[in-house]
Amino acid sequence: MEPVDGKGGSGGKPGRRGRPRRAAVKPVEGVNGVKGRADLGGWLWGGADILRGAVRAEDYQDFMLPLLFFKRLSDEYRVTFEAKLAEFGNEEVARDKMFYDHLVPEGCFWEDVWAIGVNVGSKLNDVLEAIARANPEIDRVINRTDFNNPNAIPEERLVRLIEHFSQRNLANGNVSMDMLGDAYEYLLKKFNEEAPKRAGEFYTPREVVRVLVECLKSGEGMEVYDPCCGSGGMLIESYFYLKERGLDASNLFLFGQEINDETWAMAKMNVFLHGMKAWIMQGDTFVNPQFLDGGELRKFDMVIANPMWNQKGFKQYMEDDQYDRFGYGVVNNSSADWGWIQHMLASMNENGRMGIVLDQGALFRNGAEGSVREAVLKDDLVECVVALPEKLFYNTGAPGCLIFLNRNKTEEKRGKVLFVYAAEGYEKLSNMNQLRAEDIRRIIEGYDEFDDVDKYSRVVELDEVEENDWNLSVTRYVDIFDPPEPVDIQQVWNQLRKLENQRLETEEKLAEYLKELGYEQQ
Repeated sequence: MEPVDGKGGSGGKPGRRGRPRRAAVKPVEGVNGVKGRADLGGWLWGGADILRGAVRAEDYQDFMLPLLFFKRLSDEYRVTFEAKLAEFGNEEVARDKMFYDHLVPEGCFWEDVWAIGVNVGSKLNDVLEAIARANPEIDRVINRTDFNNPNAIPEERLVRLIEHFSQRNLANGNVSMDMLGDAYEYLLKKFNEEAPKRAGEFYTPREVVRVLVECLKSGEGMEVYDPCCGSGGMLIESYFYLKERGLDASNLFLFGQEINDETWAMAKMNVFLHGMKAWIMQGDTFVNPQFLDGGELRKFDMVIANPMWNQKGFKQYMEDDQYDRFGYGVVNNSSADWGWIQHMLASMNENGRMGIVLDQGALFRNGAEGSVREAVLKDDLVECVVALPEKLFYNTGAPGCLIFLNRNKTEEKRGKVLFVYAAEGYEKLSNMNQLRAEDIRRIIEGYDEFDDVDKYSRVVELDEVEENDWNLSVTRYVDIFDPPEPVDIQQVWNQLRKLENQRLETEEKLAEYLKELGYEQQ
């Protein structure tokens, strides 16, 4: 029996409930161009318009993303099956799992859900559970949302959302992996704009991610690790850094861990829709790091992250650590920033490099953090510090910074730190700021050139950093102010004498006026 068998309409035939056959799905025009990408992203975002008013904005993603995942998986399976059936002329051979990344059980295709008119949420839940059972690697990913909860999503809106997604065939022949992946990233960005307070849980602005990746430069054969990977954006950018340069991106090995179950599912979907391979694990990196080698932390070539800033309450985890991660010192409970840096350092191999996004307070806070920062600097691990503009991030207006560390600095960089003041290079949006292409390029070029640029960057010897009590605030080292204009003392003195003469003349006239009025000066 074909996987698309007509029961409930899965072959495009009328379903048992008599819903009329729908029009043929249409391919996305301009699939290889900017127009096609914009069209697909805008069309997908039209699903939010269907949900608006009936579903909380922060919940849009919970319903739209699993449906997008399901639609792609179903469409791609059907197209592949039909191609293999034409090639081999045998249904059993055409269904062989060797041809598919994921299996779709009989009766569990998109059209099987589309064809029914009542109890749609219940049917959808059953279908996604069946797909998850057939594909354990996407369990809790495709089936993470309860679609049969009318308080969260009324059935009428769910039906309209399914109808909306049914308009396009999302198989790879119509929508490339790169294009669909871009559309997924576009949806994440739009979700952030709708519900910015939730955005910081999973999304780093792609402009910031691009700076990190293009400074660190992922390469063929490298292993890249993000210990708090959110929706996977940094790993995906590392992959495309190679692909855009004509290198073999399939020879890049990507690893990520994410504590939040929903965000972990988003990362798994993101990787799948981009057509990539990555190991994405769910769990608390501080308490239970997932990537181990013989009971010890696995070592990576490149480590990259944007952890939640100033996380509180991690001191006990560091004191109880079993993986020898916090040898530079245990920080207090008010901020785990330098705890994250130590975890990432411990995850780097002998030639490893890392980049992290943090609040600028990590550059100068004293106490336990200051002691850890001093120890890391004394080991000559800090390579570069970049001060970013304010209002770049969705859940805070505070200015962030980038800190780059390197276990194997080149000779010219040893004993030195590059400070970059990039806080004034941005485009102002309605309620946020955004790095422009020229701002991104300037930061990357400054990092690569490792040189002094007036009012922008400066290479500083560690001795000077020590003189400043190991403070890494960029403006301590980069003079961003215009020099004061030179003062002409003689000119100032002449002006003062002139003003004094004017004052005396004014007093004399005032005395004459008072005398005329009968007032004598005492």
